Amino acid sequence: MNLLKFVPIKLTILLVFGILIGYNFNLNFKFAFLALLISTLSLGLVFLKTKDNSRYLFGSLAVLTTILLGITISAQAKPGSYSHHYSNYAIDNQVSLVLKIQEKLKPTDFSLRYIAKVQHYEGKKAVGKLLLNCTVDPKYSSLEVDDELMVLSEIVEINSPLNPHQFNYKKYLEQKGIAHQLNLSQNNHFFLKSNTRTIKGLASEIRNKIILKLNSAGFDQDELSIIQALFLGHRDDISQTTYSNYKDAGAVHILAVSGLHIGILLLFLQFLLQPLERLPKGKSIKLMLIVIFLWGFAFLAGLSASVVRAVTMFSFVAYAMYLNRPQNTFNILALSMFFILLVFNPLLVFDVGFQMSYAAVFAIVWIYPLLQRFWYPKNWLLNKGWQLLSVSIAAQIGVVPISLYYFHQFPGLFFISNLVIVPFLGLILGLGIMVIALILLDFAPNSLIELYNLLIGVMNSVIAWVSQQETFILKNISFDFVQLLLTYALIFSLIIALTKPTFRKMAAFLTCIVLLQGWSIYTLNKTSNKEALIIGHQTKNSILSHQKGNELDVFSSDSIAAMRIVNNYQITERIDQIKHQGIENSFSYKNKKILVIDSTGVFANGIKTVDYLLLTKSPKINLDRILDSLQPKMLIADGSNYKTYIERWKRTCINKKLPFHYTGEKGAYFLD
Repeated sequence: MNLLKFVPIKLTILLVFGILIGYNFNLNFKFAFLALLISTLSLGLVFLKTKDNSRYLFGSLAVLTTILLGITISAQAKPGSYSHHYSNYAIDNQVSLVLKIQEKLKPTDFSLRYIAKVQHYEGKKAVGKLLLNCTVDPKYSSLEVDDELMVLSEIVEINSPLNPHQFNYKKYLEQKGIAHQLNLSQNNHFFLKSNTRTIKGLASEIRNKIILKLNSAGFDQDELSIIQALFLGHRDDISQTTYSNYKDAGAVHILAVSGLHIGILLLFLQFLLQPLERLPKGKSIKLMLIVIFLWGFAFLAGLSASVVRAVTMFSFVAYAMYLNRPQNTFNILALSMFFILLVFNPLLVFDVGFQMSYAAVFAIVWIYPLLQRFWYPKNWLLNKGWQLLSVSIAAQIGVVPISLYYFHQFPGLFFISNLVIVPFLGLILGLGIMVIALILLDFAPNSLIELYNLLIGVMNSVIAWVSQQETFILKNISFDFVQLLLTYALIFSLIIALTKPTFRKMAAFLTCIVLLQGWSIYTLNKTSNKEALIIGHQTKNSILSHQKGNELDVFSSDSIAAMRIVNNYQITERIDQIKHQGIENSFSYKNKKILVIDSTGVFANGIKTVDYLLLTKSPKINLDRILDSLQPKMLIADGSNYKTYIERWKRTCINKKLPFHYTGEKGAYFLD
């Protein structure tokens, strides 16, 4: 099937292309909007005077208009695009803000985090979103969605990653429209009483009441945390062990209320409401009830962004099922994606959950029928098993390149966890909704609660067993963006070639194989010829890494802590071998001398000059005398030093006009 013959798919691809252009080239919103307006007017004029010889002009203008639409909405979604956005005012000093809590994020070990919407800046109306950080304190547990605060604080930028190939949290938040953060302390804020209510706040309040009811229902702790994740999108209470088990078993998607749950709920409702089709206009009534139930479930789950977009997508899918035209499913899926990006947020195109949801659904709709035509067992039980396995295989084919790119691992036994769990997930969801409803009505019998607790416990046990088969879990897989694109090209060309083999289709498939192999050879050759010495940043630790080809020597004072940084570097740079050693007093790299002075303040006698002086572990030294003696070309201080020492050393270097590099501000230092 040629997917590009569908007009909505073409328009969606063009819209995404425009969003990527607008985001990466930082185009001006007013300029983009003016260009879109001119293009739209031109398109309208050509449409009114369309003749056979002008259809190519109309098509070209339609392509240009859709791309410009993507550029415009992308530019508009960026922080600072509005004149009254808070970032367009002076934010260097402490300012007064009125903030409204919009979303609670998963807390860290050190802080509670929220997304707050700016309502007023220094008494003036303003817009924008901020990351709000609070220290872990019982005082802040009362912060809920829709709470309004008056805050006097300094707005600061979110830090960029300080080490190579580290997760870029700054970029991640920018793609959600957040560019700054502020810290909430005990004395810099107070609550406002006259706060308005939103539907998200109401949903959050109801969800919190449900959580309190569930906590007193008598579920075991692990089972309770899974129930809260399955139905309420509340994953904060899941233990690290349980989460790791689901991740290694390839079933972590079960813990996130998203496309899988909404899709299963849709199929369950389709089956449950089937008798309505016998009534006059029964199909229309069934469609209406299904959409109402889906959005009711979204409300129950707190109307989080992932749930809202999943329910929006499957509302369109429900309409496609109502039409009962298989080819229309592709059109309607593309239209749902177009609608979500256009209305909700164009930056969702960068969201991993959004990408995986659509990749999985498109793959199921396209590949599942092909697998069913490939083999159709006559035995009923075997046929049902093959259908479930086909769905799982199709979904995995759709998402595996994205999974490898972001998470660098592949669960080899994914089909077992999905084959065993997914068929019963409909039962788990349906029974769970009934159990929660009875608990809220104080009418749930203990036997039903114990049965459901046992059911969730069995699911956890199966997942734990699959995750323990470490031989089948492939981890630390190097997979870059080019490989992502080439792998999808390979999958598309293979499916098209197998559907109706021709010489040109097979040639395209073989070309993708050659390109993928060629890129792999190029990257391996690039790695084998690379050499670099990196002074990394980690609090209370010193890390020097010497890469020579696919080997990495790591010099650190705490090798276990260093692996949190080294692991990301190892995956991205395709390192095969790592050796850990202690920090030495001096290093030589490409005729450059590096002297290390630690907390002892002692260094070898006889050293006259050095190129780089590295200070670690807060040495108590007379820096002026050492600089005059050794005459280094640069002074480097890493994250193991006290900040008061850093400030003093920085002032000394400014006075002596000597370059100073602190890894806590400027990130890791590269010698390559």
